Amino acid sequence: MTPVAKYAVNQAAVEHVRALIDAHQYVLDSDWGQVQPDAEAQNAYLERHSWDEYAAWHLGLTEGATEGTKARYAFAAGDLRRVHRSALIACVYRASEWRHKVVELAAHELLQHLDATSS
Repeated sequence: MTPVAKYAVNQAAVEHVRALIDAHQYVLDSDWGQVQPDAEAQNAYLERHSWDEYAAWHLGLTEGATEGTKARYAFAAGDLRRVHRSALIACVYRASEWRHKVVELAAHELLQHLDATSS
């Protein structure tokens, strides 16, 4: 059996995403599979932004991965501009599927906050 990576919650990202939701910087209806940033978009973002800014879009921190590498950051909550409701749903689903409870709960709480804010 292949070991599954372990994740800690990226509290800075939780705060960043919550602030974006409060500022109404979100997309309620999108196909996450179509709009999530690919490697090229991520690289372009990193050319103009710091690793801390990149990290602020990811709810999970891969335990044991080196800081300042893409492998360190997981569970993207948006397209590097706005939070996507579909991204938060994907985070909840994927974290739940692999039993990463702390990330699942953080994403769930943000999804509930987004739904309350946007209604």
